[in-house]
Amino acid sequence: MSKKVTLKETVISTRKAYKLMHREFPGLISSIIFSHTFTAVLPYIAIWFSAQIINELAGLRRPEVLWPLVLGSLGSALVLGVIRQALHMWDIKMQNHFIFSRQKVYTDKLLAMDYEDVDKAEVRDLLGKIRGNENWSCWGLYVLMDVLEKAVTGIAGILSAVALTVSLFTRSVPDGSMRFLNHPVFVLLFIGVLFLATILSSFCNTKSSASHAALSETATFGNRLCNYMLLSERPKAAADIRMYNQQKISKWYLEQNKTFVPGGPYAKCAAGPMGIWAAAGACMEALLMGMVYIFVCLKAWAGAFGVGSITQYVGAVTALSRNLSELMKGLGLLRSNVPFMDDIYTFLEIPNKMYQGSLTTEKRSDRQYQVEFKDVSFQYPGSENWALRHVNMKFNVGTRLAVVGENGSGKSTFIKLLCRLYDPQEGQILLNGIDIRKYRYDDYIQIFSVVFQDFKLVSQPLGANVAGSQEYDRERVRKALIDAGFGERLAAMPQGLDTYLYKDLEKSGVEISGGEAQKIAIARALYKDAPFIILDEPTAALDPIAEAEIYSKFNEISGDRTAIYISHRLSSCKFCDEIAVFDSGAVIQQGTHEQLLADSDGKYSELWNAQAQYYVEDKSEAM
Repeated sequence: MSKKVTLKETVISTRKAYKLMHREFPGLISSIIFSHTFTAVLPYIAIWFSAQIINELAGLRRPEVLWPLVLGSLGSALVLGVIRQALHMWDIKMQNHFIFSRQKVYTDKLLAMDYEDVDKAEVRDLLGKIRGNENWSCWGLYVLMDVLEKAVTGIAGILSAVALTVSLFTRSVPDGSMRFLNHPVFVLLFIGVLFLATILSSFCNTKSSASHAALSETATFGNRLCNYMLLSERPKAAADIRMYNQQKISKWYLEQNKTFVPGGPYAKCAAGPMGIWAAAGACMEALLMGMVYIFVCLKAWAGAFGVGSITQYVGAVTALSRNLSELMKGLGLLRSNVPFMDDIYTFLEIPNKMYQGSLTTEKRSDRQYQVEFKDVSFQYPGSENWALRHVNMKFNVGTRLAVVGENGSGKSTFIKLLCRLYDPQEGQILLNGIDIRKYRYDDYIQIFSVVFQDFKLVSQPLGANVAGSQEYDRERVRKALIDAGFGERLAAMPQGLDTYLYKDLEKSGVEISGGEAQKIAIARALYKDAPFIILDEPTAALDPIAEAEIYSKFNEISGDRTAIYISHRLSSCKFCDEIAVFDSGAVIQQGTHEQLLADSDGKYSELWNAQAQYYVEDKSEAM
């Protein structure tokens, strides 16, 4: 916020911003222009009619003149009022669409962005900053809408006011002591003072807005801290709050942060530069109003025009000044808004570096695919450590592969590379002998169904959660849920597949346990019916027996698909055709359960024996 923004930067940024608005919200700019132009002009029509009627009443009082004026005033108010209301409703509809849909701009970008960038802390922080600025004081896209309204209203008002004000300076004062009011120098002096007061008022208001904008970083952090520390707003944290008195932590942080309390940075700014500049602007506006009244009343007193015209000229000149001030205030807002728009551009213009490929993934009816990792190494962005190092392995479709190892050994990274959420820095991953980077990205990821350990379900009907769509094959969804072991719970659902999960969007929604959620996630993977199906420790919330039962059943329903299982519990993977043991980012063992267990000095045997002591023999055998 400390960088001084030039006029050129403001123009470039604003032009770019309105192109973005026009592209993302077609019709919004047009609705604002038409609605606010009409709204700005309408009062001046009423002012003109009022002035003519008052002049006639104060003068000759001719019925043939008064009646057309009265009927014209009433008729124009009726017709133009109806048109204005119609345009206003159009404008409201478009603005509501913008308010409720603006987040779609960021969501669309997130969905189109390389997963590597989505996963970066700095990208998430940038998006949080953008949303924080919007929530705190509407900086960013909101300001564009506000300024466009001010600009349209200002320009239309200025043109209308000028049309009604011209005669103020052309109507001469008759002979007498006030004739000096007719002198061009006096008129130019009055106009000059009028514009100077308007510019000074706008300058003061712009400085006040700049002081407000300069608080953005402090205020945004204060908002984030308050929102996060209001633990009572997070129902799932309620039990921990009560058990450990975590409200004391929240209270301490909220008391330490003085952003919005009396004596804090915001209050000091309001009582200091922001308030002082705003007060100075208000004083300039009051001074201006007084000057206008004095000048108009003097000319009326001197006989330049009738009493009715006082209403017209005072209203028109003050409106001219007010609209000029609003227009310049809008320009000041645009200037203050440039850094906030720069953040938005930075986010929206994050380039996709991942090569998208051009080959279509072969849709084989026999599903005979082969995957090979050839000397693959990978580092997460910003990390100096290798998550995977020189990984070499090969497996075919139809294989049941278990991936085991301690936390941080590289198991989940292996899956992310296989699904091409990331690309390795070294080596190749081949599908049927072809580097996966050569396949069309959107086509390649369709051959995978994955249940990640941090999977998410949404507050939508059960069937929509499984299918990922509001329209789906109900019988296929039902079968997937039954195969995943959710059949009994499904039968108890009040509205079957149409039952909402959770209560965020539907008060009759049902809360489900962690184990039930995992079964739904597995059903979602089954419904997709992809050649590769991967379970990345999705059963962590289940007990060992329940996990083994799910894996055993899953082995039956996987059919000819390749099934890859990641689990800490080795007993659940005994049925797999092959087991890959990861340690420190490398595959150190690979083979069947019996082969790996036979190597008494191997890592697998060590892990197996460490876990076996916790299970009685008959349960272990049942697995």
